[in-house]
Order: sequence, then C-alpha cells, then structure tokens
Amino acid sequence: MRIAVIGTGGVGGYFGGRLAQAGHEVTFVARGRHLAALRERGLTIESLRGNATIGAASATDDPGSIAPCDIVMFCVKLWDVEPAARQIAPLVAKGGAVIPFQNGLEAPDVLKRVLGADKVVGGVAYIAATIREAGVIAHTGTMARLVVGGFEGGNPHAAVAFRDACVGASIDAELSADINRTLWEKFCFLSAFSGCTCAARQPIGVVRSDPDLRGTFEAAVTEGWAAGRAHDVPLSDDYVARQMKASDALPAEMKASMLHDLEAGRRLEAPWLSGAIVRLAQEKGLAAPVSRTLYAAVKPYVDGAPA
Repeated sequence: MRIAVIGTGGVGGYFGGRLAQAGHEVTFVARGRHLAALRERGLTIESLRGNATIGAASATDDPGSIAPCDIVMFCVKLWDVEPAARQIAPLVAKGGAVIPFQNGLEAPDVLKRVLGADKVVGGVAYIAATIREAGVIAHTGTMARLVVGGFEGGNPHAAVAFRDACVGASIDAELSADINRTLWEKFCFLSAFSGCTCAARQPIGVVRSDPDLRGTFEAAVTEGWAAGRAHDVPLSDDYVARQMKASDALPAEMKASMLHDLEAGRRLEAPWLSGAIVRLAQEKGLAAPVSRTLYAAVKPYVDGAPA
C-alpha cells in the first residue's frame, strides 16, 4: 500500500513507522530538524512493543512532491487542518482516501468540505507517543491501537483496506460500525485528560490519585458525555465509569500530548478540546463549568508561551 503520513509526530511517526517496517511504501511529511534527521538517519521508534529503525525512511516537507496514494494518514495539529487539506488534494485525486487521526471532532468535516465526503474515512488513534528528539518517536506504555470506519457517503472499502494493512503490520486495528460515536468516545476522555494534566502540570498518575484532581477529571468527562448525549450521540450510560476505570490502567507517567506542547512552549489544541466541550454544551443549553475552568487555566498559553 502507498501511504503518506502528513505530520510525523507521535501518532504519524509511530504507526507510519510500523507500516513502513512491514514493507509498505510510506512517505513522511515533516519539518525542520525532524525532517533533517529522518533524511540523514531514518526514523527510530522506542517502544516496549519493540524498538525499530527505518533507515531508508522517505521524507519530505512538500506534500506536492508525493505521488498519488492509497491512504493519507492525516496527523497535523488542529490549527493546520484546512491549509494542509488543500495541499493533499492531489494525493487522493486518483481514488485514494484520507484518514484524519487528530484529536477533537472537527477535522473530518473540514476535510469533507475541502476534498469531498467520498475521500474521507474516520480514524481514532489510542497511543501515548511523542517526538523525544529529532528523528526519534518515544512510545509510553504498550497501548497502540487504531480504529477506522467509513462515514455516510464515504468510502468503506478504504477503511477495510487500511485496517487489513495495519493488522498485517502487527498493529492493533479494528473497524468501527459507528465512527462518529467512536470519535466522541475518545474526545470526551481526551478533553478531560488534556485539560487536567495541563492544569496540574502533572501526568495521569498524579491526577487520578489526588481526590480533588480525580473529581475534576470525572466531572470533565461527565460534561463531555452530557454534551454528546444532547447532540444525539449514543454514548452508553456507563461511559463515565468505564473511562475512570480505563484511566486507572494507564501508565502513571503518561501525559497528554498537549502537556508536552505546554512544557515546550508550543501552541495548544485546547480550543478544540476543553474549549470545544464548552461550545458544544452551550449549543444545547448545557453548562460545562469544569471544562470552562480547565480551558481558562491554559488559555494564556494557547498561542505558545507568553512573552
């Protein structure tokens, strides 16, 4: 399968690297020192599921230089979705499909508007991974799973083909019969996880073991669940309890990718996470005071570290 990875961070680097390791034709799009390292030394994955180095990694900073693909793994930050979508149009012009693996809910709709609904497949990534240094992806814990599924009016065959390629590369991957619900299930959890770890500047182990922080985390998950149900998303009655149980099973040192960005002084995706929970709740006449507070706590850093 010919695959382009647009945004070679933790998600794109890890899963794209595993697909390349299995023999698929993968081209990575990256920038700056990360791109230089990929070209000079290849891509290295450090993981409890097995280290790997793809020494002959194909890498570029120009999506326009890539031939049409079967699948585009779309992993850019949320503020880059629309301009990056326009850049990749030629890559899916000959029957290919794009799978966004962003946080939040908005990327698929932007991609459908720019590229056409028939070009977009839904995707959700479950992994804690980040760029440890240029050319090196560090994977925390052992969780590394992808879920994909076709949207109404989309291309279901692309989802199946990509799932099969991932399984063949020993990636835990599955199909979702309701990808919109799957997106919401991650969104509600991740918004709370990102908001709480960033507000506390601490990993999940600290958040879940402190009674006040744990209560804040549970309340934030509940606000997301309530907003989803109000938007007719069939989130289960026991969703919040299951997410709290899942958080207890995560590695204590696990941080949201947004906390890594906050610590490095980079832009934050908070407007599309806790901020989006507030907006979505308001649309249905609901209050989301905990999510509003978590968003306010990091709002001065949304555009990077204040001068």
